[in-house]
Amino acid sequence: MSPKKGTDDGAPFPDKEAVRAFVHDSPTPVNKREIARAFHLKGQDRTALRVLLRELEKEGAIVKNASRSYEAPDALPSTTLIEIEGLDGDGELRAKPVAWHGKGPAPVIYVYDRKRGGRAPVEGDKVLAKLKRTGKKEYEARIIKERSEDEERTVGVFKPYKGGGYVYPTDKKIKHDFTIPPEYCEGLEAGDLVTVERIPTSSKYPRSKNPARIAEKLGKKDDPALISLIAIHSHGIPTQWPKAALKETDAMEVPPVSKTRADIRDIPLVTIDGEDARDFDDAVHAALDTHPKNEGGWVLTVAIADVSHYVTPGSALDKAAYERGNSTYFADRVVPMLPEKLSNDLCSLRPNVPRACMAVQMRIDKNAKLIGYKFFRGLMKSAARLTYEQVEDAHRGNPDDTTEPLLTPVIKPLYKAYSLLKHAREKRGALELDLPERKAIIEKGQIKAIVPRKRLDSHMLIEEFMILANVAAAHALEDKNAPCVYRAHDKPAADRLETTRDFLKDLGYSLPRTDHIQPRNINTILLKSADRPDKDLIHTVLLRTQSQAVYSPENIGHFGLALEKYAHFTSPIRRYADLLVHRSLAHSYSMGSGGLTEHETENLHDICDHISATERRSMLAERDVMDRFTAQFLSGQVGHIFAGKISSVTRFGLFIMLDETGADGIVPMRSLPNDYYIHDEKRHALVGKHTGRSFRLSDPVSVRLIEADAMKGSTVFELVEGEDRPESDPPRRQKHRQDHRRRDKKAYKKQKDKRKRRNN
Repeated sequence: MSPKKGTDDGAPFPDKEAVRAFVHDSPTPVNKREIARAFHLKGQDRTALRVLLRELEKEGAIVKNASRSYEAPDALPSTTLIEIEGLDGDGELRAKPVAWHGKGPAPVIYVYDRKRGGRAPVEGDKVLAKLKRTGKKEYEARIIKERSEDEERTVGVFKPYKGGGYVYPTDKKIKHDFTIPPEYCEGLEAGDLVTVERIPTSSKYPRSKNPARIAEKLGKKDDPALISLIAIHSHGIPTQWPKAALKETDAMEVPPVSKTRADIRDIPLVTIDGEDARDFDDAVHAALDTHPKNEGGWVLTVAIADVSHYVTPGSALDKAAYERGNSTYFADRVVPMLPEKLSNDLCSLRPNVPRACMAVQMRIDKNAKLIGYKFFRGLMKSAARLTYEQVEDAHRGNPDDTTEPLLTPVIKPLYKAYSLLKHAREKRGALELDLPERKAIIEKGQIKAIVPRKRLDSHMLIEEFMILANVAAAHALEDKNAPCVYRAHDKPAADRLETTRDFLKDLGYSLPRTDHIQPRNINTILLKSADRPDKDLIHTVLLRTQSQAVYSPENIGHFGLALEKYAHFTSPIRRYADLLVHRSLAHSYSMGSGGLTEHETENLHDICDHISATERRSMLAERDVMDRFTAQFLSGQVGHIFAGKISSVTRFGLFIMLDETGADGIVPMRSLPNDYYIHDEKRHALVGKHTGRSFRLSDPVSVRLIEADAMKGSTVFELVEGEDRPESDPPRRQKHRQDHRRRDKKAYKKQKDKRKRRNN
């Protein structure tokens, strides 16, 4: 799409250079609205401006900061951490940015309000300041806070030491400890999980390294709930509900049937979920289509909890749900997007009780092509709460007391409709990458086992019904030219795909060029490799070419599902994106209150960026918790030997995934069989410089467990193969090994001193 050539008032549409110059010359970052106002842009010209800004951003001419405003690539953030340098020749207090990654010397910063906390800043102090640009590389600074670290708490484990103590971070990326002065240690015991905030090094603590104070005590030592608490606090996931949001929730109740809400309580809809599920947000039903022009077709009904009826735009509850963005699921707890009264009660489609819903009835033909759909608000009553295992057993001829009366009228039609949907999925070539999942079995806060998640036909049945409903939602909103939050999954990045193509070519596989890549092309390679020894390698490499799915108001299709239009509609209890789609449907189809507002429509890009970020935050937190539970599970098996595969190859070592549990751990480079190893990124391998021995992605290995730290979620292995060392090294390797020994001795002494300090 190209920008328009003229504005609504007749003025010429600005070219790239004009917009770039305006952004660069502005004393502060400017947002899209300010740029549009400066160039007198209105209406459709704002859309054209957005395209132009994205092009400039892609070219690196401007950047978008965290507040969604634009600035020069080397501009400092309006709020940033600076370090005081002292007075210059004119007696002005100067500072420099703590982090500077631009070209040339760092900008000069003049600090004008000299006091904070009762004293003037001195040389070496690091302060959080509000900046205003006064020249190309000059800024004025006004101090906001003494230190930005107050805003970033670190989670760690407390160890007492000589009246004071140390806190050892649970984040394995943080390599240093924190020194806790005695006055902050009252009431703490060894092993307590705490959050800390840095305090500045000063004359009071002249020799303290990384001094900090205890900000919050999270739990007692040996508390089994600590594992998920670490992730919650480390990733900044909100856990407390504002009082105003809870007050709104307390006043809510199930709405009655009205003229705007259809009564569909006579349809035997059923929910099908996991055994441990507590929020049931979707119910399904299938029946043969009786329309004479659709012989062999089906009418599918998907009813979804009507969250938009309860969570209205701009309410306190809406703001809290937006902040969370989605529910976060851990092995031992859930941090829900909505309060429990909604997620587990009023919005949960519990059996045999009336519940408000947003429903869609879809007609498919005998080839599972979607030929019609109708969205409406309704009042439903679930006929049963079923589990995946129950439904699967009933379908295979082993119904129980609950599924027996539902087998013929409900369950069998669901499977017949699913068979058509499954065939249509295969025909369109949706990506069929196998993603094995495992779950932790938790009892009384302790992990008892790690087992594979079952993948039954009943799981895929619900998945296909939900996909069809999501497709219908995207089509329905486009029919009305209404705003839509698409679930966008782009094609693999061109550079990543080119590297993968070259790698596969060496192994005898052919992959089309980037412009013509389709999911079915990847499926073809997966099928060809199914019976070959390199099956796991091919699968892993192709999986890593895939782009990250995000939320976007602009439709680029869903590459993985091979769909042109796709939106999330089916889980508004746990995803804010689905709630937005419900609101847009309610507004565009005149379904009553709770529709999408003009403010939401104008800011949909920013909202999508936010909920994509919260989704990523939850994914990382969930992965961290699984790593910690896995390390806890393995901690009693140090010294044991396990079978596994190389899951990742890096310049600092190999990551191994164990076959039985799926646990991940690292084999450090220094522990590999004696040689100097070079990271061959294109071949996904570490190759010995002298021996030529290689360790490649997906190679099977045997490893011994050396360390498992539940607090950090770190697991360390060593290879069992190749332990036998030659009697003498080749001459050219002797100096290399001697250097390694010297470094190992230093590291050993450092670790020994550290352990001694901890034990004391």
